[in-house]
Amino acid sequence: MKGVNGKILKIDLSNQEYSIDRHGENFYRKYVGGRGFALYYMHKELAPNIDPFSPDNILVFATSIIVGAPGPAIPRLVVCSKSPLTGGFGESEAGGFWAPELKNAGYDAVVIKGKADKPVYLWIKNGKVEFREADKLWGKETGEVQDLIREELEDEKIRVAQIGPGSENLVKYGNITNDLGHFNGRNGLGAVMGSKNLKAIAVRGSKSVELADKEKIIEINRWTAKEGMKIPLAKTLNDVGTWVSVSANNETGVLPTRNWNKGTFSGADEISAESWKNTIGKNSKGCFACPIRCKRVVEVTEGPHKVNPKYGGPEFETVCALGSILEINSREVIAKANELCNKYTIDTISTGMTIGFAMECYENGLLSKKDCDGLELNFGNQDAVLTLIEKIVRREGIGDLLADGSLRAAKKIGQGSEKFIHQVKGQEIPMHDPRVKTGVGLQYALADYGADHMNAAHDSFFANEDSYGTKTTKPLGIYESVDPLSMEADKVRLFINLDIYWALLDMLGACCFGFAPRGPVPLNMLVELIQAVTGLDISLKELMDAGERSIDMARAFNIKEGFSSEDDVLPEKFFEDFNDGPLQGQGSIDRDKFYEAVKLRYEMMGWDPETGKPKKSKLIKSGVSWISD
Repeated sequence: MKGVNGKILKIDLSNQEYSIDRHGENFYRKYVGGRGFALYYMHKELAPNIDPFSPDNILVFATSIIVGAPGPAIPRLVVCSKSPLTGGFGESEAGGFWAPELKNAGYDAVVIKGKADKPVYLWIKNGKVEFREADKLWGKETGEVQDLIREELEDEKIRVAQIGPGSENLVKYGNITNDLGHFNGRNGLGAVMGSKNLKAIAVRGSKSVELADKEKIIEINRWTAKEGMKIPLAKTLNDVGTWVSVSANNETGVLPTRNWNKGTFSGADEISAESWKNTIGKNSKGCFACPIRCKRVVEVTEGPHKVNPKYGGPEFETVCALGSILEINSREVIAKANELCNKYTIDTISTGMTIGFAMECYENGLLSKKDCDGLELNFGNQDAVLTLIEKIVRREGIGDLLADGSLRAAKKIGQGSEKFIHQVKGQEIPMHDPRVKTGVGLQYALADYGADHMNAAHDSFFANEDSYGTKTTKPLGIYESVDPLSMEADKVRLFINLDIYWALLDMLGACCFGFAPRGPVPLNMLVELIQAVTGLDISLKELMDAGERSIDMARAFNIKEGFSSEDDVLPEKFFEDFNDGPLQGQGSIDRDKFYEAVKLRYEMMGWDPETGKPKKSKLIKSGVSWISD
């Protein structure tokens, strides 16, 4: 089999030892990569009910059967572990160059257990592994750490995946960055890394994996760069990135504002795509071998909030979470807040949502100025937000409370504060309103790693027969459009097909911005790409089976951790009508229909319709009966 090394590196930090697992073709065809690799090891080696910060927890950095090949939009690093934020299966993806570099260094994944006696970082080069002291790096910001590691190892081309002070201090939504601007952002997996005293993993490889048909791969990439970029979705991402969603959402009344109490923001024009692009937007940035280049970079050189472009720039999620959610319309302040989160490695969505929760508590008298260390946590208080981020990172005062996330903070504050949080399975919701696209609501409720907005394509891609999504997903059995507001069986069927496909994309390390229905590369070309990398006659059916297998495995993992159907819920906010804007007085999701749809999903997946537990027959069908045993 081409495209892989056939080797997975296993690290024992407690004893500073390593070993290598070797796998053959059947393993790679069955588990593909990403969450597939991780769930295999998590089921095999992780006992139920351990503390996520226990040395016994394992942390997996995974590539896939195609990552590292010079094809479009296949650069992604998948990190998985038991999440300290949700207490269940944790997963997060990041773009960049680190994952292809790991493949070139000789490994397809790294499985880490144990805890070092003192801070260390791993140095992986062309198959060799070193445990190196990191005392002098601990407590430092990510930009300085990357410079110091490259200086110590005398190589400016080294790729560094690392954590900052937020993850070191076990902020439960701490994340991991590679090359300073790419993030495994959600689920608190950086905090797991911090709990193990692992500061960074530096990788360098000089030998690319062998490919079955390199010319075909390059041909597909050239097609994407030329013909694919003519597709409006790809062209817009290249031009203004995800910022484009701000104005459209505000105009339709679904821009999350004031901790989701409003759907319109008076300051939306100041944080629109055009305003960013025409002021502090510096340029675009991309990932390994990808022509789309969707990432935005910002720079502020004057004033009180200078921002260094090496930390990238805020995406749509961040613009809302640190902007409209908090009623902040200053681009410079949002960019600075994003930079702080990035250099300290804490998730921008959970950070903004947790601060928004605290602001609503403050304005309703549940938190006093004294409780907040003298800060006036009113919506729109820009200086308070920047100060609060620093406090969260260092777990100082009110920051220590908020560093555990909004759910745990609400439990400590009490007084009915629970009505001000918006989360699923402990993870704060992203910035998309399911009242206008109910499939997103199913994603929030049913994602095995907590509320997530990219668990499947959004409903708007399938709104009519001429929609790009409807036209490009017929190979998945999606032949007809589905009303974005539907909660009927047709929506559940659409969601399941897309959920399985999205799980597959994540396993492949493929970015959804590159592949239909969200990106330009059609499904048949994705299969051709996989075949050209591996040399195997892999079918779309086999690949979709792998995606569904991973969903069953993740569900089984969460069942072992005590999760049930009671955790597959939607925040109460979405069963209420909009309070303002063009949709005022309407929009609420029908509660009974929603939970009927959830149960239908269970049945269609071969799970118990009441508990959501995968039936033994389904695990046998998926080829993982060893899990039920």
